[in-house]
Amino acid sequence: MSAAAPFLSVVVPAYRCAAYLQQCLRGLQASDLPRASWELIVVDDGSPDNTADVARTAADRVLRVADGPRGPAHARNMGARAATGSVLVFIDADVVVAPHTLRGFASHFAADPTLGAAFGAYDDAPAEMDFISQYRNLLHRYVHTLHPGEADTFWAGCGAVRRDTFLAVGGFDAVRYPRPQIEDIELGYRLREAGARIVLDPELQGKHLKRWSFGNMVRTDLRERAIPWMHLILRRGEAMQRGPLNLRVREKLYTIFTAIGVAATMGAFVFWNNALAYIGAFCVVVVLLGNAALLSWFGSRRGFFFAVGVAPLRLLYYAEAGLGAAWAIVTHRPQVEPVRLPPLAAYEQTAS
Repeated sequence: MSAAAPFLSVVVPAYRCAAYLQQCLRGLQASDLPRASWELIVVDDGSPDNTADVARTAADRVLRVADGPRGPAHARNMGARAATGSVLVFIDADVVVAPHTLRGFASHFAADPTLGAAFGAYDDAPAEMDFISQYRNLLHRYVHTLHPGEADTFWAGCGAVRRDTFLAVGGFDAVRYPRPQIEDIELGYRLREAGARIVLDPELQGKHLKRWSFGNMVRTDLRERAIPWMHLILRRGEAMQRGPLNLRVREKLYTIFTAIGVAATMGAFVFWNNALAYIGAFCVVVVLLGNAALLSWFGSRRGFFFAVGVAPLRLLYYAEAGLGAAWAIVTHRPQVEPVRLPPLAAYEQTAS
């Protein structure tokens, strides 16, 4: 690492997650980047449990959102305002970074003065062993390993931004996103529009501790991802353009094929129409063949039967994406006045 390596400010937003946070902080403390090279700021988003007490065992500063919870976007902005480092490293409270991750971020920014932001990926060994949790976390890993290098988006679960660049674009949009949604993706768009370069390095890894349930997965994909993401795309007028990661053109086509397949299959049952049944089956086959590489990857990591179980979840994902997009289109209202983000200087700092 260069002698000009930046001083890092690690910002961890936390809400009612004492057990996760304890593991997160242990991971940070095990970093091979010298402790003198980084500070740790935990922002407690008004937790009713002992999250703040856990934070005090390791953090240099513990801030509290007095009127929380107001969401991770607001908490990260508060932490950024208090930071003294030239690079902000955002780590979610349910992520345990690998020992080399902080050093990796420092190396990226030291080696490339033009770099505006960088982010990593989950590792391939999720903490929770149930099928849904393994699927969700490994899927994230797969998507983030497909296209390393220059990126069009950003991820705040394990990502870093130059502080002056972050301040220049106004930080996270805590107005539109008062709960965990796509606030980091939206920030990525604004960073790119401001001319900042973003790099995806899958070797900057963190282990995800979250346990996913089927219901939580469906709710997150539909309400917190598909609908707000489509609203964002419509506001930007980019519905037909190539998008980042899982918004690439082929993913949009798979969503369309899934919608046709669902409609045709339902029609086949209602009208007992063989032609509609064939159309539905054809669409399903197209989508699954399009996901062959992903299914093969899952098979190589978790076995054949795991990959078989993933197949219907991929169809469900595309169905949710289509439903979310349709709902967003119906409920979309043209923006008359742009949302004005409050200046970061307005974020109160309450030491806990």
